Amino acid sequence: MDDKPNEANTLRAEAEARVTQNQINLVNPQPGEELLHKLLHELRVHQIELEIQNEALRQAHLAMEESRDRYVDLYDFAPIAYLTVSREGMISEINLTGADLLGVVRSKLVSRRFSQFVAAEDRDRWYTHFAGVLKHEQRQHCELTFLREDDSRFRARVDSLRARAAPAQATDPHSNEGGAFSVRLAITEIPALVKEE
Repeated sequence: MDDKPNEANTLRAEAEARVTQNQINLVNPQPGEELLHKLLHELRVHQIELEIQNEALRQAHLAMEESRDRYVDLYDFAPIAYLTVSREGMISEINLTGADLLGVVRSKLVSRRFSQFVAAEDRDRWYTHFAGVLKHEQRQHCELTFLREDDSRFRARVDSLRARAAPAQATDPHSNEGGAFSVRLAITEIPALVKEE
């Protein structure tokens, strides 16, 4: 059921009520004045409808900005690393936790090849995993050893999911799916076992 006619009627009724509060009544109208008065009334009602719609849009915009800010905080300060990797294997987005985990300032990670942070002995496993994720819609995972920028190593679980790329990235002319894919990664460091002596 379409609610648009009801919304338009409600909007019109509210605008009419506001106009009626300040309505000017003609006393002994001259010929043509009644028509002009009706046209002015309709114009005023339409103006108030636009003002009400503008205020609703402004409120919706503020709510959307607040929601976006909450999302950014949740994304950036999550306890695990979140990344988006293009189908070419380049990092397109990463949260602050991910940047800290890899030991690189976030601004220097965007557009870098993700595989350069995978230890050499696990790169084949990464490439196989990545290719599998691009082919399937199901979430997949693997464990890999990573290298930080300072050459220290850590082991982590990588949960991956194929996602449709943002419109700016969806430029693959050979894609028969109507757009390119990217891969979303969640990386959770596996604490090293401490050997007891």
